[in-house]
Amino acid sequence: MSKFKRMHLVVLDSVGIGAAPDANNFVNAGVPDGASDTLGHISKTVGLNVPNMAKIGLGNIPREVPLKTVPAESNPTGYATKLQEVSLGKDTMTGHWEIMGLNITEPFDTFWNGFPEEILTKIEEFSGRKVIREANKPYSGTAVIDDFGPRQMETGELIIYTSADPVLQIAAHEDIIPLDELYRICEYARSITLERPALLGRIIARPYVGEPGNFTRTANRRDLAVSPFAPTVLDKLNEAGIDTYAVGKINDIFNGAGINHDMGHNKSNSHGMDTLIKTMGLPEFQEGFSFTNLVDFDALYGHRRNAHGYRDCLHEFDERLPEIIAAMREDDLLMITADHGNDPTYAGTDHTREYIPFLAYSPYFKGNGVIPVGHFSDISATIAENFGVEKAMIGESFLDKLN
Repeated sequence: MSKFKRMHLVVLDSVGIGAAPDANNFVNAGVPDGASDTLGHISKTVGLNVPNMAKIGLGNIPREVPLKTVPAESNPTGYATKLQEVSLGKDTMTGHWEIMGLNITEPFDTFWNGFPEEILTKIEEFSGRKVIREANKPYSGTAVIDDFGPRQMETGELIIYTSADPVLQIAAHEDIIPLDELYRICEYARSITLERPALLGRIIARPYVGEPGNFTRTANRRDLAVSPFAPTVLDKLNEAGIDTYAVGKINDIFNGAGINHDMGHNKSNSHGMDTLIKTMGLPEFQEGFSFTNLVDFDALYGHRRNAHGYRDCLHEFDERLPEIIAAMREDDLLMITADHGNDPTYAGTDHTREYIPFLAYSPYFKGNGVIPVGHFSDISATIAENFGVEKAMIGESFLDKLN
């Protein structure tokens, strides 16, 4: 019998809590990640007021320097700790896959100098459209269409660019390159990036509309991912007939593997929280696991190095956290974590190699406290033990500490 009938995991995308022990092995615009600290630097530089997460125990998480504006609670309502990544990477897919129990020993390929000519030429030959070479580099998704959208409208050329993640993105004006054509091109790009030297996590179709100076990306985005290389805890749950609900880009990250209820993409963090609350209220969701990704922290503020916006985004989540808690049942468990860091005060625009916070709350709890520091994959092992399924590759359960 499950200790918790339902478990809800919410990933605050990129909300790291201090440099990992191996952070100096990872660089950001040539600067080692050893001094990165997403939550710490936001708290120190622009202030952070998150009383609801603090109440659960955010300020109690062990740190050499306590969070400046998030005090420790003498009697928190939940359990807290920080978790270290084992896998070699600091991208979204690596973080999420490890959270579900995999150890990624060979990182996906990233292209800080743009994609090789061979890939661009193949896409040109398949599509019959030229690729704008000047856009072929890490680029903000909104900036790249501002810079090259007018040219695309005139010439019909493809805008292909990348980011800090191992992704190839194709931006296309819906009036110039119809959606069906864009999706076909992306499917071809997926087929030629499944092995080294170009093993990419995702191919992303980025359609937009509008006129020069007023372009807007649409909700017709499509992600083409690779499937996890081994069974995750999601697969174990699905095979056991246990409901798994995906909110936001979770379904894309796992290429649908192990997910039997996809609740769709989020238009924003707020929309994602609306969807999670709606999912928690479904009459048919009596037992199982929900998995939510809230990406605005990373996409809108981390990569753009906007500390004030990042802080405000954290405030928004914290203000709505009581609504999520109100939707819980007595035997539910809520877990809040992240997948990597993205310190908005740091060098460059890349992710940062950091510990991730972990908060756990349940109306069931009689106790509280700090769990020993562990690893991302311990979350998956805890879920597996709770539902009585085998764990994935790695991870040690801390279910017995949640009382």
